[in-house]
Amino acid sequence: MSNIALNVKPSKLSINKPDDPFIVQRASKDDLPEILAIYNQSIAGKQATANLAPVTCEERMDWFEEHLNSATRPIYIVRAETNNSDNTGFKALSPIVAWGSFSDLYARTAYHISTEISIYLNKANHGQGLGSALTSWMLTQAPSLGIHNVIALIFAHNQPSLGLFRKLGFEQWGYMPKVCDMQGFIADVVMLGKAVASSTETANTIMLDTAVPDAIISTTTILDTVTVAKAMSDTNGETL
Repeated sequence: MSNIALNVKPSKLSINKPDDPFIVQRASKDDLPEILAIYNQSIAGKQATANLAPVTCEERMDWFEEHLNSATRPIYIVRAETNNSDNTGFKALSPIVAWGSFSDLYARTAYHISTEISIYLNKANHGQGLGSALTSWMLTQAPSLGIHNVIALIFAHNQPSLGLFRKLGFEQWGYMPKVCDMQGFIADVVMLGKAVASSTETANTIMLDTAVPDAIISTTTILDTVTVAKAMSDTNGETL
């Protein structure tokens, strides 16, 4: 299973049609600046993260390297294919337009079958269905990573993100009132969860280069998994 996870080839990410120009793959060591640039875009809106100030590469290097070295807790990046200006037909790749990650729900060993999902979009790529498509694609990958349950922690006032996850089959598994001081208001957090197929045999039938189903909805808001009790105790430093 580890070899499968660490050697995922780039896959097409289909949004509205099979020839959509988006490619998803595991992040590499040079991707951290672009990943954090997208993440830091989300801070000012106070809808997508409980961080209130931009983070730096130095601050997040341990977090990033832990994901890079993990077979079961990857970071995925999305780039767009573009035609070269010389009309040779060669496809170039854009900067990162979206990224997603699976992180430990808690550091305790018995929680290894459950994971927290995070999805972030570049502001310029809102409204294209990327959030829904990337989440759907990551759900197809979860069984091969040994994941049985995928959890999203979302601010209660982030209605677009709540709607997106619910349309992908997530249900409310918990509600935490007044747990985040957003410096201007106190925010509630909703826990949404979805059980996914747990058998590796089922997972192995999913071709890594198969297009993800058409996006269910498009979103104009960056979606997020907000750190609540785990962040307060800084148990494992996994989640942004």
